[in-house]
Amino acid sequence: MSNPTARPSRYVATLVAACLAVMVAQVAYSLPGALNGTFQQDFNISGAELTWISAAFATTMVVFELTFGVLGDMFGRKRLLLGGALLIVVGAALCASAQEVHLMWIGQAIAGIGAGALYPISLAMIAAAAPDAQARARAIALWAGFLSLGAALSPMMAAVLTEFGSWRWAFGAVIAAALISFVVSLGAQDSSSPEGRKLDLPGQATLAVGLIALLWALTQGSEIGWGNTTIVVGFVIGVVSLAAFVVIELRTEVPLLHLNLFANRVFAISGITAVVGMFAFLGLCFSMSIWLGAVQHVSPLKIGVLFLVIQGPAFLLVPLVSRLIHSVSPRWVLTSGFALIAIAGFICSQFDVQTSTWTDFIVPMLLLGVGFAFTVASITAVAINTVPLRLAGMASATTNLLRDFGFALGPVLVAAIANSVANNEVRDGLGAAVGESDLGQAHAGAVMGIGEQGGAMALNSMPVIPVPTDPSLAPGPDNPMLAMPSPISDLAFSSLGSGYSLAFLVCALCAAASGVLTLFGLFGSRPESEAAVDLGTDVLHEIANVADDVNVR
Repeated sequence: MSNPTARPSRYVATLVAACLAVMVAQVAYSLPGALNGTFQQDFNISGAELTWISAAFATTMVVFELTFGVLGDMFGRKRLLLGGALLIVVGAALCASAQEVHLMWIGQAIAGIGAGALYPISLAMIAAAAPDAQARARAIALWAGFLSLGAALSPMMAAVLTEFGSWRWAFGAVIAAALISFVVSLGAQDSSSPEGRKLDLPGQATLAVGLIALLWALTQGSEIGWGNTTIVVGFVIGVVSLAAFVVIELRTEVPLLHLNLFANRVFAISGITAVVGMFAFLGLCFSMSIWLGAVQHVSPLKIGVLFLVIQGPAFLLVPLVSRLIHSVSPRWVLTSGFALIAIAGFICSQFDVQTSTWTDFIVPMLLLGVGFAFTVASITAVAINTVPLRLAGMASATTNLLRDFGFALGPVLVAAIANSVANNEVRDGLGAAVGESDLGQAHAGAVMGIGEQGGAMALNSMPVIPVPTDPSLAPGPDNPMLAMPSPISDLAFSSLGSGYSLAFLVCALCAAASGVLTLFGLFGSRPESEAAVDLGTDVLHEIANVADDVNVR
């Protein structure tokens, strides 16, 4: 490090600022979880438009977090910590004032850039400021605890504020927290580490274009058709850009991402499971949110309770997970975790959207939370332990990027699958449903247009009216249609149920595949060095100590 160790008072100030910053970032990231149904009803948007509220944040976060880490090392981290907090303020303010969904996307994208700065910079700052290795381990543990706390509290906070006020208040709370984080960060110790660091602009550009194009094509293809020229072009741009990124990273002197790490079989397997397994986890979270919120219109408060059920084990089981990783091979912990996630997804895939209630999700969401607790730390431990100690930092950063990419894929792929199925069913059956509803020609055309343009989600969001028995009550020039006839609403409702049932099943299969891959692919693996093992288990033990202290209090 190019900076001296911080004085005790500055170290405490830096630790507080870093922990608050990562909690704010996680609160902003997790906020839409309980509110997707509310957003869908307020903005009356299609499935793809709803997906972008979550995906815009995750995409920009993943695209820029590695570059922010390099910028902090080169030019100083404190200014990025402050800038990240301000970006979240701006993004949340745009969301809170949004009267249409496009401004929500912009706000979420800006907030995602801010979070992309706060995650790596906050961790690097406390690592640089810690006076010794033991203090550094405890600081990292505390940082991880605040990250988990933000993930657990955010959906519930948003749900409560929405239930007793407005969803806009939830973004107001994010603004307030980010402003407090900014003020606290003013007292933090600045640090940098410019030696050997260099911006990889070609790598950053190709990664950004590739990921954004790929995620856009996956999201929009479910509505406008996979064979649409713009969708095909989007996929081509995404694939070509990501291929160019790989070539650039293999040839540049100071790469954004060290792809040579993937020559290590164990690291490659941990990387694959980080993407696929975390896609399965967040895909199930997103599917549950949409199933209950946007499809069944369950209150945000009940959905917030379920997110608390999911995130609670990730914090409470840290002591157990850390001891398991220390006493048995991480592959057994990983396999068990992925198995629990797969079971949760399979249970959800068997639900009937016509009869299931929100309480049916308690058991599978608890299994999902326990499975996530078993996997998220174990993936990082495997990645660190399988490389030489000098590469442990790069291995951890790469694994974090892959894990976050899996998180970003969750809403996008799940929505692509579910909306494709639901929209196809609606388009196949809409003509008959319109005929059964006895709509006039003009209103029948309007309904068909809504179905073609907005798909099942748009039709499902409209209020329901029964089929009129009196022709004079049917929608017409003197009686404008303010609601959707029940045959059409029933079609949209059941179609969305079919789509998200398949999405649950796909997530379950991905989790199961990750479990099989870790069970057999990691067989016989050995740590690269005892030092690497010590690094991973020491951090996990410190996390366990912090969690034990919190539980006692």
